[in-house]
Amino acid sequence: MNQKRKTTAAQQPRLLDESRAIRTSLLSDALGKGGAMDHDMRCLSANCRMAGPAVTVRVHTADILMVGITLSQCPKGSVLVIDGQGELNTALWGEVTTLAARLKGLQGVVIDGAIRDLYRIHRDKFPVFARAVVPNAGGAQYAGEINVPVQCGGAIVHPGDWIVGDEDGVVVVPQERLEMVMDAARRLAIVEKKIRKEVGKGKDLATLLRYHELLDKKAKEGVLPQMRFQEK
Repeated sequence: MNQKRKTTAAQQPRLLDESRAIRTSLLSDALGKGGAMDHDMRCLSANCRMAGPAVTVRVHTADILMVGITLSQCPKGSVLVIDGQGELNTALWGEVTTLAARLKGLQGVVIDGAIRDLYRIHRDKFPVFARAVVPNAGGAQYAGEINVPVQCGGAIVHPGDWIVGDEDGVVVVPQERLEMVMDAARRLAIVEKKIRKEVGKGKDLATLLRYHELLDKKAKEGVLPQMRFQEK
């Protein structure tokens, strides 16, 4: 029986450095071409590279009270994941929260919602991912839920899941699969490097990836029609 392995405190510093160095595209490939948040969860800061275990919060619609409470409790090295309930016309994050998060040693923040103060955030090196930008500020009246499973960017995130972000977007790696996915991503990086080297020598990419063989096989199976190139 497979045992679920959780990340230990001793492993975390090494994993922070290693996972920041691995691109989200490789992690998504290692997850079976999955794990990515929606395409509009975009990096809005000067630095997009982040990685760390998730601290989650689900807020009341358009209310920032629990964002501030959760931020005060986040441990160093974590990524704050905010489920904003789909509200895009009220900002849940801004310049001051970015400063506070950076000074606390957080790795980044992912907001299924909106931010404001983009001018300041865009110049900051603290990674901020969100769906939208809007001037309106949220209220501070209602309670929410901390460290519960949330939905963010179309993905389910559990507390402790590994969140990795870069220029391509955000990927969620389940905590119990982290070591396995990291190993697979490292192997994929080696393969990709070899392919890139061969392409640089002038080798045909479709031949290297055996695409012609695959297309012929699918055509014989009746899955794909034979491609025909129009003569110019």
